Amino acid sequence: MPPEVLSCTAPTPGAGHLENLPERPLDKRELQELVDALATRPELWRQHVAFSDEQRHYASLYRDEYVDVWLLCWTPQNDTGWHDHDVSSGAVRVVAGALEENNPRIGGVHVQTVMPEGVSFSFGPDHIHRLVGAADASVSIHAYSPPLWRLGQYTIDDDGLMRRMSVSYADELRPLDTGA
Repeated sequence: MPPEVLSCTAPTPGAGHLENLPERPLDKRELQELVDALATRPELWRQHVAFSDEQRHYASLYRDEYVDVWLLCWTPQNDTGWHDHDVSSGAVRVVAGALEENNPRIGGVHVQTVMPEGVSFSFGPDHIHRLVGAADASVSIHAYSPPLWRLGQYTIDDDGLMRRMSVSYADELRPLDTGA
């Protein structure tokens, strides 16, 4: 059974403040400000929170021609695998629990950073990472600009060879490899 995806071509009820966004793509700093502001408005996203160890639960909160916003729910069994966001910049705010972000180092030890509740971070389209739930019942808000259409998913073999596969934003990200 695929994870729930709530398609929203118009703002989620009560999300009217998003209509005041600039009519242009947002930079990563602006995206971080957006997820930080949304974190203080749980009435806009709390009803979408749900957890499963078998699949990551996620819901689209808002999407227009310049930005899209997602709520993602995590357990320690949930793992995106290595990925990028194609041409989109992004920002993440952890609103409950903790996430572990991993950044690849070919031929070296990957960088692991635990992002606890209340922490946000942003990145450009060249950023490759892997996110894993670092605590039970973790919740995060993600914003992307321009809106996601494609993502790159990566495998890294035991010899350090990295390969990219293009996937739809609507596909659930999962590890493509069991190693690195």
